[in-house]
Amino acid sequence: MHPDVLVVGFGPAGASVAAAAAAAGCNVLAVERRAVIGAPVQCAEFVSSVLSIDALSWASVGSVPIERMVTVVEGEPAEVTDDFRGRVISRLLFDQALARRAIARGARCITGTGVTRVLADGTVRLSDGREMRPRVLVGADGPRSRIGAAIMSANREFVATRQVTVRLTQPHDATDIFLRAAYRGGYAWLFPRGPVANVGIGVDYAGRECLKPLLSDLVAELVAAGRIAPRAAERLTGGLIPVGGRLRAIGQLGRVPVVLAGDAAGLTNPVTGAGIEAAVSSGALAGTATANWLAGDSAALEDYVDELATLYDPAYARALRRRRDLLSCGAGGRPSVAMLRRAWISAPEYWSESRTPNPSASAPEWTGSQSCAPSARA
Repeated sequence: MHPDVLVVGFGPAGASVAAAAAAAGCNVLAVERRAVIGAPVQCAEFVSSVLSIDALSWASVGSVPIERMVTVVEGEPAEVTDDFRGRVISRLLFDQALARRAIARGARCITGTGVTRVLADGTVRLSDGREMRPRVLVGADGPRSRIGAAIMSANREFVATRQVTVRLTQPHDATDIFLRAAYRGGYAWLFPRGPVANVGIGVDYAGRECLKPLLSDLVAELVAAGRIAPRAAERLTGGLIPVGGRLRAIGQLGRVPVVLAGDAAGLTNPVTGAGIEAAVSSGALAGTATANWLAGDSAALEDYVDELATLYDPAYARALRRRRDLLSCGAGGRPSVAMLRRAWISAPEYWSESRTPNPSASAPEWTGSQSCAPSARA
């Protein structure tokens, strides 16, 4: 079997690639290593109000409206950002809806099948024993993309996350963000979804061993504050978020062009970790570019790279500066409250181009092991 387009990964990016390419008349096959599309969920499930997808009803994916953002920096009084609108969705339902849309447009998908090897000539070996050599190979297979690695375009900086679903004691319409020095290179969140909420923490990959105690501490604080019910948390999840910025999203294996989309292309914000919208958008662009290349437009794939640069580079460059400033400075190796605030999107200072001199540039780097100390109480 040699499809026009082989899409590896059938999450939001891969399903969007498949939908666009199949709608353009390409023979599209997607392979997904998970047996059930969208499961397990490894996502905080928030999308902004700007995301719009044709043929998708938000009500059908368990969408709950969000009106505000509440930011708490090291236990100081909460800072409220009004009119911060979005949705918390069910990623399980969302991913499956995008998959159905792609299949309705003519794409095929094999689930429960992963990639075991990618050869230098573009041949892909699958876990079920089959070999495929498509005309175009698309990697939409997440942060540690096998397809990206095959063309030497791999993510190298990550935030590790751990999240539980808890029951709220009262309705809530805001995304809550907790910024603390203990959450090195990341932050904690409470994202409500009706009667429940996702509570999680992300930290720089080097400090990942401290995620469990940090999250347990945060959950205990929220219980003590009366915000969540004192009962066992549900649906423990976790995963990696690439935070090193956009990668080059095209390459070549023999005569087979290779295209990357979503997390595989480094398309997540280095500060917020947001990536669902970029996955859907880049997937649609990649699918269209692939179809155009197959139809004879030799510049289509380079044009795709240029489109990604225009869409994401300004925001990601700023986020990378804020993230690296935060990781590299702070009195005694710990970022101050002012530094934490400046590194988050709700602060006016985040959007300023002026740089604050680092008074402790010679201070030793704050190591991940130090983040295991009990966090400050909110």
